[in-house]
Amino acid sequence: MVKVEEAIQQKQFKDPFNKAVVNLLYTNSYLVTSQNALFKPYGISPEQYNVLRILRGQNGVPTTVSSIQDRMLNKMSNASRLVEKLKVKGLVKRSECPNDRRQVDVLITEEGLKVLAELQVKVEQGNKDFVNLTLEEVNLLNDLLDKLRG
Repeated sequence: MVKVEEAIQQKQFKDPFNKAVVNLLYTNSYLVTSQNALFKPYGISPEQYNVLRILRGQNGVPTTVSSIQDRMLNKMSNASRLVEKLKVKGLVKRSECPNDRRQVDVLITEEGLKVLAELQVKVEQGNKDFVNLTLEEVNLLNDLLDKLRG
């Protein structure tokens, strides 16, 4: 186990709260890098994967880009741009919303579902490998992270 102090070559932190924030940011970078490596062979990013999962959860019912944006893990992501990239790859379809011409309906394609099915086992195993905690520890971590966000 590498301590954050060793990883970023810092002898000490101002206080434990500062260390916690730096540790969370450093760990986020570690997880994003690990996920990028997992998704790279499929030509998608973690944010595009998130969009595909949201669309799969719609069970064949089209949804709008703004609805996707609301459900994204990274609220700073540009859902319109992500959807367009997925469309170019043939993983989603876009069509004019019949109820509101200003809106665009988005639907996952069979190819998008296929990519998610192939990735599911890899992501589940990757999550266990990346997190590297026992079940009891991961449950405690989840509780603490929920508490952290208030």
